[in-house]
Amino acid sequence: MTAVLLGALGLTLSLVVPGPLARARWTARAPVAAIVLWQAVTLAAVLCALGVVLAGPEELVRAVGAGAHLAVAALAGALAVAVVVVLRLLVSLAQVAYRSRVRRARHRLLADLLHRAEEHGTFDEDVPPGALRVLDGNVPFAYCLPGRSPRIVLSQGTLRVLTTPQVAAVLAHERAHLRARHDVVMESFTAFYRAVPGPLRSRAPLDAVHLLLEACADDAARRRHGTAALRDALLALGGSTDALMADVDPDGQGRDAERERRWRLDRLAPGVPGSDPLLSVAVCALAAAILVLPTVVLVVPWLDRALRTWPL
Repeated sequence: MTAVLLGALGLTLSLVVPGPLARARWTARAPVAAIVLWQAVTLAAVLCALGVVLAGPEELVRAVGAGAHLAVAALAGALAVAVVVVLRLLVSLAQVAYRSRVRRARHRLLADLLHRAEEHGTFDEDVPPGALRVLDGNVPFAYCLPGRSPRIVLSQGTLRVLTTPQVAAVLAHERAHLRARHDVVMESFTAFYRAVPGPLRSRAPLDAVHLLLEACADDAARRRHGTAALRDALLALGGSTDALMADVDPDGQGRDAERERRWRLDRLAPGVPGSDPLLSVAVCALAAAILVLPTVVLVVPWLDRALRTWPL
């Protein structure tokens, strides 16, 4: 029964929860907590899968009253499958991390080669020394390249259409991505997405977390430079999108960038409240419950029963 319940919970977390959670409006008021909740849902789904792999054979052996040799063989097989599941996740994470770093290294080299040093200005923002790059072009855009040698890339068009306070707000947004290592968060979700079998996976967590990371960076920028400067900059930049997601998940470049921009602008609209601390606490408590309760209610009783009956 434990394996059945864990399987049902895992399928619910993988297939049912992502849709409503991705569409929820309250996440705009607690972006950091919402990301923690997404992480809890994802990790809990993985733990449920491992629980099914381990509990299923043990419960089947106990139900049919098999002998000690068959029980030991079932345990060995279950552990082997669990190891394969964990290795698949680790390999996926390593592949995503490696590929994204290779792409960023190439992108960083191009940005360095095309850099127009004479276009630098003085901005009220703690950009890492030597990290700012300005490229030719009238199309306004701004993005960051995370890593050990980070870059913040702007176009000449951006410097032309934005005022100095607006440029500072954009730099603060990109600096927030770099400081919080949002690329690592995206890599973990991308790795999980690619490791899960096709029928059991959904792009909803990837796209939702990307949007929430943009909201986190927006909040950091407006705390420093005000909402008006950031919102005006976002309006002026039009459909320009951050390279953070594209470098980690190139398959996701076709997502609705304009819808994301409208969502961010709505958060920054006059009169719209900012982050809600009480809501954030409640969401973090929910995330902890999603991780802890299945273990306490399902896994601990099964483990106690299995250890008392397992032939050792």
